[in-house]
Amino acid sequence: MDRNQPLLLVAVYPGQPPAVVAEAARLAASMSCPLVCAYANPARYPVSESIDGSVKSAPLDPDFMDDDGETFPVQLATRLGRQLDPGHVQWRPLLLAGDAAAALARCAEILHASMIVVGTSTDHHSPLHKILSRSVAVKLGRAQRCPVLVVPVHHAPLGQAEQ
Repeated sequence: MDRNQPLLLVAVYPGQPPAVVAEAARLAASMSCPLVCAYANPARYPVSESIDGSVKSAPLDPDFMDDDGETFPVQLATRLGRQLDPGHVQWRPLLLAGDAAAALARCAEILHASMIVVGTSTDHHSPLHKILSRSVAVKLGRAQRCPVLVVPVHHAPLGQAEQ
């Protein structure tokens, strides 16, 4: 990926509703730009970072050596490939570490991302103030310089009535 070409950064995680990646892919295709699918491992913290956005990290708990935490989750990469490859969108997975909002903000700065795409919370049972205090979208909206697109994931897809 050319550093001068605009790109979209999308937050991904295992079990995420596919609507977030689908919307990011649709937008990337319409902008003719690549998509970086970033997963922030919350059990690790960044030690160093590279100009391609990747990070070297260490486990938060030094007694728990998590060798799997040093690579992008295989099942997540497989799911993303099944979703994105048929659409012919240029994409790549990217492993980050630590707090998702902070990691995405730093990555967007390093990569000069045109936009960050995130999903809404799928937590329907917590009080609003708890959801907002943990919300990656809210944290990014307050701290990030580039636009943040928040994709609603708690509604039925457009055109489908709730049953």
